[in-house]
Amino acid sequence: MASASVSSILRASRPAFRQATMGAQSRLAFRQQTFRQGGRRWQSTDGTAQQQQSWFKRMWESEIGIKTVHFWAPVMKWALVLAGVSDFARPAEKLSFTQNFALTCTGFIWTRWCLIIKPRNVLLATVNFFLGIVGLVQISRIINYEYSKKDSAIEEVKEEAKEAIKA
Repeated sequence: MASASVSSILRASRPAFRQATMGAQSRLAFRQQTFRQGGRRWQSTDGTAQQQQSWFKRMWESEIGIKTVHFWAPVMKWALVLAGVSDFARPAEKLSFTQNFALTCTGFIWTRWCLIIKPRNVLLATVNFFLGIVGLVQISRIINYEYSKKDSAIEEVKEEAKEAIKA
């Protein structure tokens, strides 16, 4: 009876012993495989071939690369930003508040959206951010002009009132 209980205890503990020895062997094999290339991990895919590709080839094959709308839409949208920057030289009375407000809203809304969509398009987000900034600068110029126009109208009315009193 004692031998039966001893053998059942040994049978029950056999997986624990087997796991401890197998774990050490697998850890040793993993270490040898992991650090066999000068401290670099072993890769199942050929990462070196991907690193050796030229910049043009990587951009051409990318999901946001040169042959996609994700690249060309932001490039063409820079024309709107440059047009807004060229309007800095125009007098504020010739600027349209509604047009610049629309550009500002478009720029900031699409900046956020470009960072949410997949693939994330940082180039488009950048151009939209600058479009919003240019629109914001133009709106501030228009508002400053409108306030100065109101102030000058008030000054004119005051001067007319003073002249009427003197006469």
